[in-house]
Amino acid sequence: MIINAVLGVALVVSLITDIRSRKILNIVTFPAILFGLIYYSIADGFSGFLFSGAGFLVGFALLLLPYLLGGMGAGDVKLMAAIGALTGISFVLYSFVYTALIGGAISIFLIMKKRGVFNSIKSFFFSVIYLRSSLGSLIFPKEKQNSIAFPYGVAIVFGTVCAFIWGGF
Repeated sequence: MIINAVLGVALVVSLITDIRSRKILNIVTFPAILFGLIYYSIADGFSGFLFSGAGFLVGFALLLLPYLLGGMGAGDVKLMAAIGALTGISFVLYSFVYTALIGGAISIFLIMKKRGVFNSIKSFFFSVIYLRSSLGSLIFPKEKQNSIAFPYGVAIVFGTVCAFIWGGF
């Protein structure tokens, strides 16, 4: 199906550019969004436009808050919106869940790699036991560390591939 081909091209190009330059290009996401809206409008009329438009809005809304909080770039939001425009609401929701799980696993791996496995486990149990209360923070101040960042487009691409392979839960 042509939608799957457009989605596949958008995902592959976004994966490559996000790894290389930490950017997901508008020249990839905007045409994918437009293609989804136009394709479904031609194929199913106004109901097709609503299908694609609703998928776009849900995909956009899912990552809008993390973007506004500074946790990710606008390209990630637009890529998820493009996935929604091309596949609809239910697929983009499944894709988002897989993306969150994969992104969380990548984050845990990177944290453990940077801080060391033992320090990560010790820090986790310390946080759980003492709940990092105000008194605990005064006695054991948090270390100032650089934040750990990674191209989240990687998680989006692999989450979408998982949704495509395994579908819903």
